[in-house]
Amino acid sequence: MALMSFWLANKKENTNENDKIRLSIMLSEVEVFSEKVKNKLSPKSYQENLSYLFVYDIVFTNKYDNGGDLMLQRDLVTELLKHNKGILTSGEAKEAGVAYKTLQRMCLSGEIEKLEQGLYMAPDQMEDEYLLTQYRCKKGIFSHETALYFQGLTDRTPFQLMLTIPSGYNTRLLKEKEKYKFFYITEKLHTIGRITMETSFGHQVYVYDKERTICDSLKKKDQLDNDLVNEAVKRYMKTSGADFSKLLKYAEVLNIKEMVRKYMEVLM
Repeated sequence: MALMSFWLANKKENTNENDKIRLSIMLSEVEVFSEKVKNKLSPKSYQENLSYLFVYDIVFTNKYDNGGDLMLQRDLVTELLKHNKGILTSGEAKEAGVAYKTLQRMCLSGEIEKLEQGLYMAPDQMEDEYLLTQYRCKKGIFSHETALYFQGLTDRTPFQLMLTIPSGYNTRLLKEKEKYKFFYITEKLHTIGRITMETSFGHQVYVYDKERTICDSLKKKDQLDNDLVNEAVKRYMKTSGADFSKLLKYAEVLNIKEMVRKYMEVLM
C-alpha cells in the first residue's frame, strides 16, 4: 500500500496540472479504500463484506484496469453496476467507498439513472418492476396470483402485483390500488414459506414457495380469479416436485386443512 501511494505521489510530480489534480483524487481514494479493506480482510462472513472485497479486487489488483492507472469512482460505479446486474443502491455505493456526489454527477451526466431515493440503474438497463416493488416495500412477499406466476403454476402475466405484508405494516404503495393488491397476516405467519427467486432480469426478490402459494390462493379464492386458481391447483397436483406433506402442514397452520384435503381428494 505504501509503495502504491509512493508511486502515485511520484507520478504526480512528473505530469501536467490536470493530471496532478486527477492523481491527487486517486491518492486520497486509495487511502480511504486502504483503511476499509484493511479492516475487512478477515470478515466473519464473505457475503456480508462482498462489496469491500470487490473494491479490493478492483483497486488493488487493477483487475479491471486496462490503462495501468487506478480506477476512479466513476469507473467503480460502472463495475459495481455490472456486478449487480445493472442496479446499485446508495448503501452499496457508500460501502464500496463511492461518494454521494459522484452518484449525483453521474445522474446529471446521464451515466446512471435514479429510480428511487437511494436506488440507481445503468442507462441501458430495463426497469425491473418486481425489484423496484421489493425495494419500495421491503417487508412485502410476492404472493397469491403473482406468486403463482413466479412458481410456473400459471402462464398469465400479473396485471396487478400481489404481496403479503405483516399486519400494521405501512407502505406508500398501499395508495396505488390499481397496481398493487396487499394481503395482511400476523407477523408470526408472515415468513412461513418465504423463499428468494430470480426475476427475468436476474434480481432476487421474496416469493412464497409453491405450497404456501396454493394455501394462500385457496384461502383468498373469493378475492382472486377463480379459474386461474383452479387451474393452478390442478397444475400443482400434477407437478413431480409437489410436497403434499408440506402443503398439509401449511394448511393446518393457516386453518384451511379441511379445504385443502378436499381439493386433494378430488384432484388426485
